[in-house]
Amino acid sequence: MTDEKDLVRWSEALAGIARTGLAFTESLYERERYEEVLHVAADIQAHFSEAESESPDQKIDEWMRSVGEGVPGYVTPKVAIGAVVGNDKEEILLIQRSDSGVWLFPTGFADIGYSAAEIAEKEVLEETGIEVQASRIISILDGVRGGFTRMPLYSIVFQCRVIGGVLNPHPLECDDVGFFHQDSLPEPLAGSGNWVDHAFKAIRNEPIEVEFDNPRRPVWKKPII
Repeated sequence: MTDEKDLVRWSEALAGIARTGLAFTESLYERERYEEVLHVAADIQAHFSEAESESPDQKIDEWMRSVGEGVPGYVTPKVAIGAVVGNDKEEILLIQRSDSGVWLFPTGFADIGYSAAEIAEKEVLEETGIEVQASRIISILDGVRGGFTRMPLYSIVFQCRVIGGVLNPHPLECDDVGFFHQDSLPEPLAGSGNWVDHAFKAIRNEPIEVEFDNPRRPVWKKPII
């Protein structure tokens, strides 16, 4: 059965196609059709919106503000960089996000002018006060498919090792921060905690592969299980 995550993902895909079309087309007829697709996508989003005040018109306005021209207007997912940080007790560094109240490893959007590894180290320091060194990538995942977010994004997660600092949560981004053992994790966990086992295997230096979303075949037809 089709679930909410599928419908949100499909609506974002429709909106992305429509905004990219608006960025490239010079035909008024095509613009009308793309804008109509945006209205359909916004209606789907509004049906599942957690914000009661968010209307389809507000979502359409948000999407339209992001439309550029030509290549700059080509709509792609955002990139978020996360960091799995363990200590010598095999505990994981987690923050309680002030915007949602959920617990997750330090994560932030990629800033221009930094490499992905530099972002991982920067986010940990800014959010927790802990200085780290990025050592390897452990996962590259679709945030919507993984249940982390409703916003289209790719999450690149690095494993990092502690090299200094003391716990000092960012006052605007974190309600709390700490190191936690796998059998005493705080709740609620982002993505229903579907990242926990993989993260702790990395912390324990167990053999792991880089985790990624397996391609669906065909992509737009939900497999029958």
